[in-house]
Amino acid sequence: MFTGLIEDLGTIKKIDKKGSYMNVLIECNLDFTETKTGDSISVDGVCLTIVELLPKGFRAEVSPETLQRATLREIKEGQKVNLERAMRISDRLGGHLVLGHVDGIGKIKGVSRDVNSTKMKISASKDIMKYIIEKGSVAIDGISLTVNDCTDDEFGVNIIPHTAGHTTLTNKKIGDSVNVENDIIGKYVERFLDKGQGKREGDSKINREFLSKHGFS
Repeated sequence: MFTGLIEDLGTIKKIDKKGSYMNVLIECNLDFTETKTGDSISVDGVCLTIVELLPKGFRAEVSPETLQRATLREIKEGQKVNLERAMRISDRLGGHLVLGHVDGIGKIKGVSRDVNSTKMKISASKDIMKYIIEKGSVAIDGISLTVNDCTDDEFGVNIIPHTAGHTTLTNKKIGDSVNVENDIIGKYVERFLDKGQGKREGDSKINREFLSKHGFS
């Protein structure tokens, strides 16, 4: 589990494809003193398992399911990626609970930058958008962000200079793909309410008004 606060920018140094799997070597400056082989790490919002620790980085394996669902299938050697080590129980939750289980890929539809912030518009599928609510949380490439506004097929986020400068978002442009993970709390709320009302999975719609009506604010 992660917080959505990026700790370092890593560089993809080598990509090895083995059948339907992919092995990546990532160079970084993270402190792995308390990390061991088998631990989880978030790479652009995707939870991967460290299979080898190196003096200046690590190797991780990417499964076929992850390659199908996330942007890691498009990565190239030399590319920068957002990194976050798995959180400890004693850590402060500075962002929100991020599992590293990407729900799908979004497309950047608009970018506007000024000295105070970067605003982005991101389009996504209906399966993703049904969990997006105004002022709710969303993880974009592993970064915990707040939803400024949303429609049926896209949502807007605001990125402060510190976040932009310490993540891959600083180089994102219109047309780029990003990993999107919805807030897990919204999924659980929908699931519980659906069971209580006898609805089938996928029948309900969840939004700000719906949550407020049921006691969530």
